[in-house]
Amino acid sequence: MSGYVDFAGVYDRLTSEIDYQKRGRYFDACIQRHGGKKGILLDLGCGTGSMCEVMASLGYDVIGVDSSYEMLMKAVEKRTASGHDITYLAQSMTELDMFGTLDVVISTLDSLNHLTEYDDFDKAIAGVALFLHPDGVFVFDVNTVYKHEKVLGNNTFVYDMDDVYCVWQNTLLPEHLVQMDLDFFVRDEEDAYTRMEDHFAERAYTHEEILSALEHHGMRLEAVYHEDSFDAPKPDSQRLIYVAKMAHSVQAPPKDNRI
Repeated sequence: MSGYVDFAGVYDRLTSEIDYQKRGRYFDACIQRHGGKKGILLDLGCGTGSMCEVMASLGYDVIGVDSSYEMLMKAVEKRTASGHDITYLAQSMTELDMFGTLDVVISTLDSLNHLTEYDDFDKAIAGVALFLHPDGVFVFDVNTVYKHEKVLGNNTFVYDMDDVYCVWQNTLLPEHLVQMDLDFFVRDEEDAYTRMEDHFAERAYTHEEILSALEHHGMRLEAVYHEDSFDAPKPDSQRLIYVAKMAHSVQAPPKDNRI
C-alpha cells in the first residue's frame, strides 16, 4: 500500500461527500445492537481521523492507528481543533501493538481492502483478536467483489473541484485486485497548480475468506449488513458491514506505547 505522501493532503477534499456524522451514528448503533459498550475504541486504519472525531463525540475513548504519518498529521490537526482526547499511534494494521484490551474495534472506508495479500488481512484480524476484550465488538466495512468487478473495474473517475482536480484511473487485476493511479492538480492561494500523483491498490475479499480469517483467530461472526443498514446483503451490495465478537477469551499483554 502507498504511503499516501501526496494523497493525505487532498484526501479530505476527495471524501468531502461522506457524511461522517451519519456513518459514526450507524457504527455506534451496530456496536450497541451487538452488546458493545462506550469504552476504549480503536479505529484501525484511521486515516485523517474524521471517524475518530465522531466516535469521540459519541462518548468513546478513542485510539486511532494508521501507518501513514502524513495522514496522522492531519488527524492531529483535527484533534487540536476539536479538543477531543484521542490517542494516535503510527502502526501498520498488520502489526498491531496495544497497551491493553480494547472494548470496540472499528475499521471503516474499506481500510482492510488496502491489505492486498490475504496473509496481511489475516494478520490484521489476528491483531484485533489478540487485543479485543472477550466481550468486545469488532465492526468493519469492506468493498465487495461486485464493486471491484462491476463499479471500480477498469474505469476512470474525475473530481473537478475549485482547488483540486483529480483523475482517478483503475485497472482490474486478477484475484479481485484493483490498481488505482491518481493524478492531482492542486491550486494554491496564488492560483498556481501543483501536479502530484499517487498509486495504490485494493483487494476485495470473498465472504468465505473473511469468515475463515475470523474463525482462524477465535472470532465468531455476529452479522453481515448491506451498506450502512441493518438489511441483509444483496447481490449488488457495494459495501458490506461485518460484526464479529470473540468466541473465547484471548489474553493481551499490557503495554504502554502511546505517542
